[in-house]
Amino acid sequence: MIHEERTWWKEGVVYQIYPRSFCDSNNDGIGDLNGICSKLDYLTELGIDIIWLCPVFKSPNDDNGYDISDYRDIMDEFGTLADFDRLAAEAHKRNIRIVLDLVVNHTSDEHKWFVESRKSKDNPFRDYYIWRSGRTPGDPSSGGTPPNNWGAVFGGSTWEYDKTTDMYYLHLFSRKQPDLNWENEKVRSEVYDMMTWWGNKGIDGFRMDVITMISKNQRFPDGRTNPCVSEQYRYGEFAPYAANGPRVHEFLREMNSRVISKFDWMTVGEGASSELSNALEYTGYDRHELNMLFMFEHVNLGKPCRASNWKAAPLDLAALKQIFAKWQNGLEGKGWNTLYWENHDQVRSVSRFGNDSSEYRVVSAKMLALCLFFMKGTPYVYQGEELGMVNVKFSSITDYRDLASCNDYNEMIKSGLPPQDALKTLRKISRDNARTPMQWDASENAGFTTGRPWIKVNSSYKEINAAAEITDPDSVFSFYRQLIHLRHTDLTVVYGRFELLMPDSRELFVYTRTLDACSILVVCNFTGRTVAVSIPAEYRAGKILISNYTGSEPPVECVRPYEAFAVEITV
Repeated sequence: MIHEERTWWKEGVVYQIYPRSFCDSNNDGIGDLNGICSKLDYLTELGIDIIWLCPVFKSPNDDNGYDISDYRDIMDEFGTLADFDRLAAEAHKRNIRIVLDLVVNHTSDEHKWFVESRKSKDNPFRDYYIWRSGRTPGDPSSGGTPPNNWGAVFGGSTWEYDKTTDMYYLHLFSRKQPDLNWENEKVRSEVYDMMTWWGNKGIDGFRMDVITMISKNQRFPDGRTNPCVSEQYRYGEFAPYAANGPRVHEFLREMNSRVISKFDWMTVGEGASSELSNALEYTGYDRHELNMLFMFEHVNLGKPCRASNWKAAPLDLAALKQIFAKWQNGLEGKGWNTLYWENHDQVRSVSRFGNDSSEYRVVSAKMLALCLFFMKGTPYVYQGEELGMVNVKFSSITDYRDLASCNDYNEMIKSGLPPQDALKTLRKISRDNARTPMQWDASENAGFTTGRPWIKVNSSYKEINAAAEITDPDSVFSFYRQLIHLRHTDLTVVYGRFELLMPDSRELFVYTRTLDACSILVVCNFTGRTVAVSIPAEYRAGKILISNYTGSEPPVECVRPYEAFAVEITV
């Protein structure tokens, strides 16, 4: 018996598209909406239900579309509103829903609101953004100091001096991404009207970029500095005062009341700096805010960063399992999980959590997929993940396009790291690992474009591409198709209760899913070694639902390198 409301967004599988890198229809080297439309049959073949489109709004592209200059128009490189309408109509014909990326913590500095806002202190749009006087007046280059010590995500201060009015505006990200002032009721109304406009065009929901940051502590106090970082890069942390802020739930409940509740939408927030307790506040079934929240604990585990002197820690599987179990059990019956390894801000999962060698890439990519898909929540597949795409090995910093990667590289060099070591680190952390063009076939530029691609194609495309995998029953693509079919046909996979087994194992990820009399055992080997395992007796005669090795019976004494399987029984 299912004890939660059945909904389409719980039972569906999401496919995330980074439009710039998906498919180029006019051969200008940049992916576009018509290119996406041309690949809808491919997505139908895969079996997904929902497309999440990264931002397609008009933008000067300081941060690859996450700096929006017009919320009601399409980026020139991507096409037109008519192209979007066609894409949505064609997707809906195939029973595929469209979810847009909503970026309303900030806009571009080229948005008409900000162009007006910076003109004068008494401009009608002045209070659409967050302006403050410096602690000492004047430009920082001549002795002025910003309002506080916060450091921006993309480096430097969060405050940009504007000499026109001798004041600073807040930008938690790039200086070209000024933060909106959500304390201003007019701003909120503008956002809600825009969301309604898209809803009336027939979209099926929003993924909400850094939505947990829209409310700031209005005192704007200094943040704690990180003693692990050298002095010249030491800024204060803004998260305690600008993430999960004092009015964020008030704002989201207002958004739900005025817009979200009027449509049959899926809503998922990016939960920067959010813990489980925050997630329950954002997504609890009785909260009337959002459906789901992306958490970051698992993808941040052991990740190289400034605070670790750019050194990666080996995968701690026991810690990884505890993170998943905490969220699985913490949201049980109260809210809904997101399940993901990859997105446009993360590296390729088979390179991070699996093994991207020629020997183990395919089997470990399948293992990661099985491990994720059988947990409770809505699975998200990032473009190319279903092919087992791997991290890119760029040989020069000039090959990178991501603003954060270029900033990280410069900081690594300034801290004394040799250039080759800095590049090796970028191969582990750069967002561009996920942003190289989709690998459609083995032709030039991987079939993405006949022009010059905006970012280099990963050299792995001749071996890893969709054309080779679609017709191969043993491919990663075919395995994802099987997993998606199971999500559609077995309610235990969707709604069953999660229980972690063998929590201390640093080699095996083992758990069960149980719904009424049905129980599924999932076993995943995260190593390239054969590992001893004792399968509970009741599962040994069970039905194998799926396995990344051939065989109709579950292993009894050991599992092979990166082996994974799910076995179902009636209890």
